[in-house]
Amino acid sequence: MQDSDMEKKITEPATYQTVSSTLKTGAEGETFCCTTEASFDLAKVALVKEKLSGITVQLLDQDGYAVRQVTSKRRGASPAPREALSDRQIKVVKALEKVLMHCKKEGIQLVGYSDELVALPASVSEEDISAASAVDVNCYGTYRGADAIFDTDTN
Repeated sequence: MQDSDMEKKITEPATYQTVSSTLKTGAEGETFCCTTEASFDLAKVALVKEKLSGITVQLLDQDGYAVRQVTSKRRGASPAPREALSDRQIKVVKALEKVLMHCKKEGIQLVGYSDELVALPASVSEEDISAASAVDVNCYGTYRGADAIFDTDTN
């Protein structure tokens, strides 16, 4: 029942009773994964009906990526800390990870040059990295090299 990522699976075919029983075994902060819309919908209903607080249910696609997620919480509970990524931001990070996986499959390596991010063919060795083979990646201001983060003169 337990995945290597410490996420619990909701088994198929799912009924309200099986989903409810599975969710009741969870503790606050635990995540349960579904593979069908039907079991995800049952889990959402069970979270509310059974008043299970702090449990997350994710709907996974065939590649194992969370495409939908819901977390139960008590009414009036304090909001998530500002430092945490929102569900929408997490989806964007997952999409970026998919793009990076495609980069790897296509033989592209991403290298941080000071404050810039560049793409190089994976066949280029670290010793042969040159500006001629590098293509600047437009990061739209979302990437900063470590030099920029720790440089106190520019902050």
